[in-house]
Amino acid sequence: MYKVLVVVPNWLFLGVLIGLLLSVVAASAFVVGRWLYPDPPLSEPSRSTETRRRAEIREYLTAIGEPFAEDHFVEGYTVEFYLPKRDVAITFDGRAFIAIEASPTYAVLIEHEMPGFYLGSRLPFETPRIDFGEGDAGDRRTLDRSRAAFAVLGLPTNASERQVRAAYREKVKAAHPDQGGDREAFKQLQEAYATAREQAAS
Repeated sequence: MYKVLVVVPNWLFLGVLIGLLLSVVAASAFVVGRWLYPDPPLSEPSRSTETRRRAEIREYLTAIGEPFAEDHFVEGYTVEFYLPKRDVAITFDGRAFIAIEASPTYAVLIEHEMPGFYLGSRLPFETPRIDFGEGDAGDRRTLDRSRAAFAVLGLPTNASERQVRAAYREKVKAAHPDQGGDREAFKQLQEAYATAREQAAS
């Protein structure tokens, strides 16, 4: 029986060895860099902001006499508020909103920055006007905000509420951070949706 000897040229052996050493040095540099300069924590809405928004929504629902349940399970997600008489889920989570929207339950997405008393314009039923001392916002600044909001969604300012929802659903697929989107762009899209939907509903 013959034995086959494989001869590896010295230059190939040396090249592989140098490559391995350089890989170890590069990996070590990344580990040390990560240890010396850790990534800043992702900016999530603070608990105090969420607590305040929850309190405002709770106050609003109580003021209009609408029964509600908090931290209710709907379509595989826990939503912040659920209105059992109306089958309406109110959530801060974009993923929950998209999942629930495909079900018979009516979904309402609330941004952490949105004051709770604006909830009325998003609900699928008539709500009494509640005065929380904020006054009417019919000035030029509001008009400019509305135009900008429709522009972000790629819609004319006379678009219907249904068109606003459809445009938001289309754009949120790419903008959501879980789909590789930018957090700031996603936040801007959420704010634009809130403003445009309010305007279209009025």
